[in-house]
Amino acid sequence: MRGGNYQATYICAMAKKAHLLLGSNMGNRQGHLAAAVQAINTTAGSVTAVSALYETEPWGISQQDAFLNIAVEVETALPAEELLATLLGIEAQLGRTRLGAKFGPRVIDIDIILIEDEVVNSPTLTLPHPAMAQRRFTLAPLAELAGNALHPILHKTISQLLAECPDELKVYTAGTLQWQSNPA
Repeated sequence: MRGGNYQATYICAMAKKAHLLLGSNMGNRQGHLAAAVQAINTTAGSVTAVSALYETEPWGISQQDAFLNIAVEVETALPAEELLATLLGIEAQLGRTRLGAKFGPRVIDIDIILIEDEVVNSPTLTLPHPAMAQRRFTLAPLAELAGNALHPILHKTISQLLAECPDELKVYTAGTLQWQSNPA
C-alpha cells in the first residue's frame, strides 16, 4: 500500500444574508413581532439588523386594523425552502392560522423578500418576493436595511424600487422594536 497525501474535505454551509418582512395587525402587534424576531434568531439564523417599526394601512382588504411591519436581516445557512419551512413553523407557534381571507387579519406574517441574489421558482416559494416592487409597506422598511441591495430580476436597487413604487397606501414610522437577542 502506497502512502499518500489525503486532503480532508469539509462541507460547510455558507451563511447568506436573507431579508424578511414581518407584519402583525391583531392583538399585541409589537409583542408578536418581538417574539417572531427572537424565534428567528433562535431557529433560523443570526438576526443582524431590524428596521424601525412601520405602521401601515392594510393592503388587499382595507376593512381591518392597521399593520405594524418591520424588515429583518438574518444571516442563515438554511437553504431557501428550509428557511421557509422554519418561518412557517414560527408563524404557527405564535398562533397564525391560514383559514381566513388571503389578505385578512393575522397575528403574525413572515415573508422572505430576498436572499442575496437568489432566484427561486418552486411550487412553495418564489424569490425575490414577486409583489415586493408594488408594496410600499415592504419596500420602506427594507430600504432602511438594504437600500443598495439589487433586485436580481429587475436590476434596480431597493431604494430605486421604493422611489418608483406605485402603491399609494400610507406607511408611517412608529418607533423601534424592543427584543432580546439572548433571552434569559
